[in-house]
Amino acid sequence: MKTLVDHLAQYAEYHRDRRNILSHFIGIPMIVVAVAILLSRPGWDLAGLWGSPALLTALAASTFYLRLDLHFGLLMAALLALCLWAGATLAQQSTLVWLGSGLGLFVVGWIIQFIGHYYEGRKPAFVDDLMGLVVGPLFVVAELGFLLGLRPDVQEAVEKRAGPTCIRPRKALA
Repeated sequence: MKTLVDHLAQYAEYHRDRRNILSHFIGIPMIVVAVAILLSRPGWDLAGLWGSPALLTALAASTFYLRLDLHFGLLMAALLALCLWAGATLAQQSTLVWLGSGLGLFVVGWIIQFIGHYYEGRKPAFVDDLMGLVVGPLFVVAELGFLLGLRPDVQEAVEKRAGPTCIRPRKALA
């Protein structure tokens, strides 16, 4: 199994332009919340907990994150719990509210992502490896942690493999 640094470094190779990383700070949370919303139907009340495909997906993702790293895994599980709450709340509204909010966040989130990759001049990581769809949210949390001075050992290992972040001229998408 790949390590935390393996996953983050592979993903980071596609995300070295700071404008692209900034776009991911906005777009990826929108997409994650959108997926939680859209997968919150069908749903059912399980002793006060909203059971849905979103819950199963969040449990699987949290298990993956926790196996990679306890600290990041706990934070990701907490953030996914917030997404589940938002998804359950909106799933219990009218179909228009549920579908409109889910699809709206999803589409706008991806538009923001592709704008970031325009600056990067490189295709999104998931095009070459679908695991990029799961690692993306973790990457955003890790990058935020790095900006706050947390986990410098992980940041150093990722940057040693992927290189430092910078703002560089746009090149053609590869």
